[in-house]
Formats: sequence, structure tokens, C-alpha cells
Amino acid sequence: MRLRPLPLSWLRPLLQTPPLCRLHRCCLTEGPAPQPVIGPDSVEVLGHAYPSDDYTNVTPRILGKVGRNLHNEKNHPLWLIKERIKTHFYSAYMGRGGNPLFSVHDNLSPVVSVEQNFDSLLIPPTHPSRKKGDNYYLNRSRMLRAHTSAHQRELVLSGLDAFLLAGDVYRRDEIDSSHYPVFHQMEGVRLYSNHELFSAVEGGEDLSLFEGGGRRTPQKQEVHSLEATKLLELQLKNTLTRLITHLFGPGVQVRWVECFFPFTHPSFEMEVCFQGEWMEVLGCGVMEQELLSTAGAGSKVGWAFGLGLERLAMVLYNIPDIRLFWSQDERFLRQFRVKDVQQAVSFQPLSKYPPLHNDISFWLPENDDFTQNDFYEMVRSIGGDLVERVTLLDEFTHP
Repeated sequence: MRLRPLPLSWLRPLLQTPPLCRLHRCCLTEGPAPQPVIGPDSVEVLGHAYPSDDYTNVTPRILGKVGRNLHNEKNHPLWLIKERIKTHFYSAYMGRGGNPLFSVHDNLSPVVSVEQNFDSLLIPPTHPSRKKGDNYYLNRSRMLRAHTSAHQRELVLSGLDAFLLAGDVYRRDEIDSSHYPVFHQMEGVRLYSNHELFSAVEGGEDLSLFEGGGRRTPQKQEVHSLEATKLLELQLKNTLTRLITHLFGPGVQVRWVECFFPFTHPSFEMEVCFQGEWMEVLGCGVMEQELLSTAGAGSKVGWAFGLGLERLAMVLYNIPDIRLFWSQDERFLRQFRVKDVQQAVSFQPLSKYPPLHNDISFWLPENDDFTQNDFYEMVRSIGGDLVERVTLLDEFTHP
């Protein structure tokens, strides 16, 4: 493995302040912050204790991030991106009473059940995304959410037809300038009744969202009519094209790539041509009807999309390293204190230091289940955010 501390052009001045200990963090509500604690038999997060078991793998360093809610810190770059998206949806989509059509939910607890995170989204029990090595489990039944979609069903079940959802998500990941075990997502969901979807279509009163005896094809789900799917797809792509044009400016080039998600079909990724290269910025698709049926909205159809706030902020604000978002250095934060969230900002590096390389090697016992993510977690626990990248250079098995 190669441990490459960050070229301290960015991180050294940001990390000269004392690091956050595991008991210090911002709270979701007013008053003293509940202290995250990993005890011998339980894990306490946001004031709630969860019994630990053989699946418990959350670390003090990760728990220290819970409750920071960077997307809600005013004038933080992630807050700016969230507000720009929210402002666009508020102004572009109005309900019949003149109020914003989309509601916003950005303060839901990141502690969810395994059922919420996977089963509610139709992710099979054997799906690789459930692996202990890729997630932060409090125990076998509770975890730190791996995506904001873990809340989709509960919000649809509450009767919402159009909403935006933002929050911090947690995944055990590799170490480099574009990956971090805590990042932030924002997603949107829009549901339509038969009248809402077809009201603007000539002869729409004769069209239906559903068909009997249909079959699943690459173009649609078995229960959806082809007309409903195509109109949903058009509405979805037009909505997201307007959003990306709002963020990147007029003239931005967009293309769509077909892909697969367990909770949408058909599914797409949107790519944007930025500085001469195509870059994936979000995933989306027509929501699986089974998901809506289990959430009490089986008479409607809908679409959903999700995007990473860090990815957009790094591109739009020229931020070179994802760890900078966690800086509390005033020289970083003041660059994003703007009077208007639409104001252009370009991050300016704070200092320049040469990188430092270290090569290390170690033996693992035969048939050991130690994974690369386990090693990355060990590095983070000891080196923190000073380590820029860990790269596997070579493997050797003694004959």
C-alpha cells in the first residue's frame, strides 16, 4: 500500500486547528449536543443507544461526523449548492395555490433500519451493496444510511407527491481526493395521478397509467402503459435538464446514458460536458411500481433522481479535494460567504507544500477476511484527513 499525505497546499493550514474529538459535534436540535459513544455493549448516536453485535463496525471518527450537517451550515459550499437547487425548484414549480410544489426535507436522522436502507428500495438480500465491508452498521438491524433514498418510502407514505430530500450519507470507501466515507446527497421525487400526467395531452382522458397483462421490456415496467412511461421519462429529463442549465449556465451540453438501479426502471444517468470532458452528475429513473404500492401510492406513478452535492460543488467552485468540505479554517469558509447563492465562486488554494510518500508492506494470515476497506478504515482512524491517497501497488502470495 502507498500512503500519500496530501500535498499540503490545501490541507495543512486547514488541519492546524485541534481535530474534533469523538465527543464534539454539532447537534440536530438546539441545546447541548448528545455525545456519540461506543461502549462495550452499545453504540450511542444522537442521544439514542443501540446494542452492538457482531455487525457493529462504526468508528469514533465516523461518529464524530454525525450531526455536523454541512449542508445546513449557512454559506458552506454544500449549503450553497443545496440552496441553489431548492431555489430553482421553488421558483420553477408552483402548486395550484401559488405555493412551491416541492417540499424540502434536510434534517432527517442518518440512523436508519437496514430494512429502510435496502428492503424498502427492493434491493435483494444478496445484493453486494449490503456488504458489511461497504457500510457502517450500528448492529445487524440499524446502520448509518448509505443513501438518502432510505427515506423515500416514509415520505411517500406520509402523503407527499413532490419533495426534495438532502442529507449526509455514509459508506466505507477508498482513500483519495474524490472519495470520503461521509458525503451528502440530494434527491427529488415526483408522483402523478392519471389526471395530472395526461391532463395536458390531447385525448388524455382516454389514456391510462397502467395496463393489464403487460410485460417488462427495456422501455417500461410490466404494469405501466407505454404512453405513461414515455411521458414520465420526458417530464423527468426536461426537469433535470432545466436544473443542470440553472446550475451550469445556458449552453451546457447534456447526454443520457441507460443504466440499472434496483428501485427505478427504466433508469438513466445524466452526463454533462464540462471543460471538454463528459462527467456523470446524477442518476434517475421511473420509480418501481412495487415501491409505490408498498408506500400506499399504488394508484400513482412517479420518477426520482439523486445527485451528490460534493461532486457538483467541486466542479462548480473548483474545490480540488473532498476533505476540504470538513475544514473549519476561516480562510476556506469566508470564500463562500456571498450575498446571493447564485454568485460565482472559485476556490483559492491557501498554501503549497510538497507531498510525502511512504511505502509499507504487511502479511495477512491465510484465508483471512480482511478487506481493503478494513485497511482504509484503519488508516483513517490513525492518520485522519492528512492522508491523501492509499494505493495498492503489489500483492504477493508465498508459494
